[in-house]
Amino acid sequence: MNSRKATATLALAMALALGASACSSDSKDDGKKTGGGTKSTASGVSAAKDAALTGIVNASDKKGGTVTMENSDVPDSLDPGNTYYGWVQNFSRLYARTLLTFKPAAGSAGLQVVPDLATGLGKASADAKTWTYTIRPGLKYDDGTPITTKDIKYGIERSNFAPEALSNGPTYFKAYLEGGDKYQGPYKDKNPNGIASIETPDDTTIVFHLSKPFADFDYLATFSQTAPIPAAKDDGAGYVKHIVSSGPYKFKSYQDGVGADLVRNPEWSQATDPVRKALPDEIKIKFKVDATSIDNDLLSGNTTVDSGGTGVSPQTQAKVINPQYAKNTDDSYAGATSYMAINPNVAPFDNIECRKAVEYAIDKVSVQTAIGGSVKGDVATTLLPPTVNGYSKFDEFATPGGKGDVAKAKQSLTACGKPGGFTTNLTARSDRPTEMATATAIQNSLKQVGITANIKSYPAGKYFSNFAGVPSYVHSHQLGLMLTAWGADWPTGYGFLDQIVDGSAIKPSGGNNLQELNDPAINKALSDAISNTDAAARTTAWGQIDKMVVDTATVVPLIYRKNLLYRPDSATNVTVTQAYLGMYDYLLLGSSK
Repeated sequence: MNSRKATATLALAMALALGASACSSDSKDDGKKTGGGTKSTASGVSAAKDAALTGIVNASDKKGGTVTMENSDVPDSLDPGNTYYGWVQNFSRLYARTLLTFKPAAGSAGLQVVPDLATGLGKASADAKTWTYTIRPGLKYDDGTPITTKDIKYGIERSNFAPEALSNGPTYFKAYLEGGDKYQGPYKDKNPNGIASIETPDDTTIVFHLSKPFADFDYLATFSQTAPIPAAKDDGAGYVKHIVSSGPYKFKSYQDGVGADLVRNPEWSQATDPVRKALPDEIKIKFKVDATSIDNDLLSGNTTVDSGGTGVSPQTQAKVINPQYAKNTDDSYAGATSYMAINPNVAPFDNIECRKAVEYAIDKVSVQTAIGGSVKGDVATTLLPPTVNGYSKFDEFATPGGKGDVAKAKQSLTACGKPGGFTTNLTARSDRPTEMATATAIQNSLKQVGITANIKSYPAGKYFSNFAGVPSYVHSHQLGLMLTAWGADWPTGYGFLDQIVDGSAIKPSGGNNLQELNDPAINKALSDAISNTDAAARTTAWGQIDKMVVDTATVVPLIYRKNLLYRPDSATNVTVTQAYLGMYDYLLLGSSK
């Protein structure tokens, strides 16, 4: 996105404008009337269907109340350095401040990158290989000790270079920092100076030296991995049990697999934090709550939000689209694509014709119907969703009406030496009803052409760390087909594609390149594009790379996802943020209860 010089700031602004246009081309400023007839108020909009897509519903400046959240499974981790879940990136901003963040605001304004710990956006060198940030004075942890740039450096080191302890997060810093391929992380490398390519000349300055140009670096500075971590308090995987807060809330309690309770951090100062209002007194979150129970709690007003942000379950959908509840719903584009990975390291998918058979066999309309119809998303033919800058429309495995083509599938089966079909395994997350429904629809499609897909379900909280994201497990258990979904790390083609199609993103565990795609031409195309100073050329490249990936027949795009969100009347300051996959913005969210 960013096109580097003239200035990094101007480039970022241009990129955000493109991203905002793609994500919300019909968005309006807060307080203006929307096409849906939403009624304006002095500081927000009144409750109406889709009102929170472009406005702030139930706007309030009142302090107090308790926000209650529920989730159907467990997070990958609440440790800001060990998470990749979109909802945790959103949620962690309550207790973990980062160098930069997305502005908590309605509509396209929510895509604006603004300073958080830092005093401004990054200052880039002419070649965009050196980025410098200065943090605000007077920052403190919840124990009263000062926050320094050395703590930010340490947080990045542990999150990107210690997969033996923290395997869940992305590895952009490792990929782009000078010496990132050699540094062993703070737990193995005992040099107190850490990685040399991150300099902290004083307690308020941090300088990043990259091995190659990276035009989107300010977006990396929004990641929870740039939250400061005091080295003296870190014990690797155990840190999640006693996280030290840099935000307006601290942990009163945390119980692994059960939930957490956040209360006000007395050491946080509004004077050093222009981003957060921190209105609620307390924020409680429960894990492992049945998805339908969460929906019922929302409808009865007994919880504020489903923290997963993926919308109501199919069982509840029919109820909430009725007039009684519809005014409290927002059908949000998630900036995400549901797709199925086909692993070429699992036979018979080492043969591209066997992969093509699957591509042609799947009735995507039946998948759409199974998850709840068009309200839950549109049939997909590309990995990049239309809301991401760089999207290009194409359909490499077109079938009549998107309903599959049995004849073409059988031709491919014959070409791959399996005219009678074959048996494979198909994975899905057990606690996600729509994904399980998708698995069943795909199973039925494949059966029509002689392919038997045995469904293997796993809990969402461990899906990537223990099962689908672990190549050794995938190979030994013959997991040929794996359902997943992906949203942009930031709203450009690179922010969407890199971690799911670049060979460098393949990890021993916790990886998201489930198809283990490691194509030299695709890897080079990604690297060349993100180094390109020409913004228009970069935008074009993302669509071309998307097509290169789909042509490998290792992914089956299924649905451009939409989330039918529900907000109870007690929820205040409710607005959808496209920066975090179309869920509600948890920095703004409050409660009248």
